Amino acid sequence: MIRPLPAPRSLTGELVARLTEDITSGKIAPGSQLPTEQELIAATGVSRTVVREAVAALRAEGLVITRQGVGAFVPENARRPLRIDFDRLSPLRAVLDVMELRTGIEIEAAGLAAARAATPQIRKIVHCLDAIDAALKRGEDAIAQDFALHCSIAGATGNPQFSRFLEHLGRFVIPRQTIRGGPGMPKRAYGETFQREHRAIVQAIRSGSVLRARAAMRRHLVNSRKRYQRLAAKLGSR
Repeated sequence: MIRPLPAPRSLTGELVARLTEDITSGKIAPGSQLPTEQELIAATGVSRTVVREAVAALRAEGLVITRQGVGAFVPENARRPLRIDFDRLSPLRAVLDVMELRTGIEIEAAGLAAARAATPQIRKIVHCLDAIDAALKRGEDAIAQDFALHCSIAGATGNPQFSRFLEHLGRFVIPRQTIRGGPGMPKRAYGETFQREHRAIVQAIRSGSVLRARAAMRRHLVNSRKRYQRLAAKLGSR
């Protein structure tokens, strides 16, 4: 499970990184005991001091707890990177929750894109907008193209974390595919509605207006959430 560590880098840092990965990935499950000092020394080739420093660092991060004379354990509530477990959510509930979460992030992304986007990034945003129009004319739902537009705006912020955030949300960023056969707008009317909102966002970014871009993105996301809330109410009344 644990391999010998390379010498050039800090051995304590290497061991902390490796154990952190094992804990956060679930390889060492909550409630499980870490390998003993002797096991870690034998497996990695480091000194007792390095092992103790690494365990102390993990304890400071809340990733392990130590029990006198017993060893180190992963607590049930060990801190882990943010993960949204969509599989445990109903599709409609997940749509509404994610839309609310996206609001603050994507409003800021639109404003930053308006302030920072270079000409190639603006061209990419416009290309994505046009691709949605083309897909709608073909009678498609334009889910992939819609997602690409939002990702292109995130990419134009100059901050890769915005893009990573949308990639993490994945299929729930553009969630129309999660709702099958529910009452709502016809596809064409719905497409025209969200494209008007998209155009307002893109026009504001092209003009470099931070305030207009933020306002247009807010309007789009708030309106989208309201559309799904109405759908939720209709489905609930069946």
